[in-house]
Amino acid sequence: MTKVLIVDRSKSVRNILRERLEYEGFATEAAEDESSAAELCQRVPFDVILSDTGCRLPDTGVPLIALSADSSVDSAIEAVRSGALDFLTKPIDMNRLMQSIHRAIERPAAAPPAAANSGHRCRRARAAAAEEIIGTSPEIEHVRRLIDKVAPCEARVLVTGENGTGKELVARWLHAKSRRAAAPFVEVNCAAIPSELIESELFGHERGAFTSAIKQRKGKFEQADGGTLFMDEIGDMSLAAQAKVLRALQENRISRVGSDRDIEVDVRVIAATNKDLRKEIEKGNFREDLYHRLAVIVVRVPALRDHAGDIPALVDHFIRTIADEYGTAPKPIERQALERLQRMPWTGNIRELHNVIERLTILSGERITEEDVKRYAV
Repeated sequence: MTKVLIVDRSKSVRNILRERLEYEGFATEAAEDESSAAELCQRVPFDVILSDTGCRLPDTGVPLIALSADSSVDSAIEAVRSGALDFLTKPIDMNRLMQSIHRAIERPAAAPPAAANSGHRCRRARAAAAEEIIGTSPEIEHVRRLIDKVAPCEARVLVTGENGTGKELVARWLHAKSRRAAAPFVEVNCAAIPSELIESELFGHERGAFTSAIKQRKGKFEQADGGTLFMDEIGDMSLAAQAKVLRALQENRISRVGSDRDIEVDVRVIAATNKDLRKEIEKGNFREDLYHRLAVIVVRVPALRDHAGDIPALVDHFIRTIADEYGTAPKPIERQALERLQRMPWTGNIRELHNVIERLTILSGERITEEDVKRYAV
């Protein structure tokens, strides 16, 4: 079960967030200040931290979502620069909060600093290398064949599919099997960055370019120079930012915010989206010329319901990896329980399956039974 830490000086805010998150199936802990939060982080392996910007937390390697009553651009910039994945203003839009938390869970986290990690191993700290693509169905084999064909070339790739299907994993394998494998793989979630910050995030800025720009900073394009830039949720990018990305792709050069000097970059762009970009073009939400720049090759990642035959292999993989994360022995699963899992709709796809297996691992007895699935997998 996903564990969320809520850090806020207001008891009412803490209670409101806890009530909603627990209703959504999350496990929560709350702290009113930095010291209480730091103590909890030493004892509990959190997946996400929600923190008021007034609380200065040490870097734990756990994804952080900043909450603030100040909606100014400077506050948003400062929060993102301090390591927050997203910035939400109070009163909190609960729908957007849920989206931010799910994006944070999907995003691989960096290992926490040694000092913060001395007490326990963070569950989410794992190598950035691409994990195995599990499954032997024709749909998954087709994805593998596309990766093998496309990875060695320099063509841009658009990865499509529903949330939770594993689009980032496909992007990582495209990089790992390319000639750029030894160079950086840099990811940016276009939906998680406020529109006011996207240009700085992608292209960097010069010192003094805006109020909180206290030093020069390289953007994602420069960080990925020689390697691969993975632009996730590209369909959520503003039209203004799309125009700047189009120029970067056309000319292979970028300009930092606050600078009139062009910088040449050698970057292979892989984009991903859960939206139908052709429909977004018709609605006027996405540039057609950018679509054609990005979609040289399109790789569609199938929904889990379209390759349900792979569920037993996925379940076995998740049982073993989750047991390893918790330091316990893998639990056996009964055949009837597995068959019931295969019949479920899985609207959240592989991410939902992983969460259900983690829940069953925690709540079931010595083995996972069909009754456990009936009780806990909904």
